[in-house]
Amino acid sequence: MAGSVSSGGRRGRWQPKAEINVTPFVDVMLVLLIVFMITAPLLAVGVPVELPETEARSMPADEEPLTVTIGANGEIFLQETAVELDQLVPRLRAIGGTGYDGRIFIRADEAADYGSVVRVMARISASGYTNLGLVTDPISTGSRAGTSDDN
Repeated sequence: MAGSVSSGGRRGRWQPKAEINVTPFVDVMLVLLIVFMITAPLLAVGVPVELPETEARSMPADEEPLTVTIGANGEIFLQETAVELDQLVPRLRAIGGTGYDGRIFIRADEAADYGSVVRVMARISASGYTNLGLVTDPISTGSRAGTSDDN
């Protein structure tokens, strides 16, 4: 219990202070902040794909970008909604209006057909969306680094 020595009256007598101890509150808020900082990126995209691993560094993201995902079987998703290739551009235009200056991330499963990925990228690029980015996973140490298939 906090107390103070009063300057007037009897000397040496302790008076209780009516102050709120905010230290436990700050501790709880910092823990919650760390939890949200860790879990927020994991909740960004909900379509599961096996991304190829590269040595490229991640780019900073200031805002949540539009994401086009191409599954292993060639299925196309805009954010988390499945779309046909013919409907991709009209949906992007509906989201972006007359134009979209933000980056559009393309996530393609490692087993996806190269032609499918190129067709999606060409369709998006031909529609006026020029700020495209490919999403990959960083190479984990000891996974595929330094291995070869020349056996």
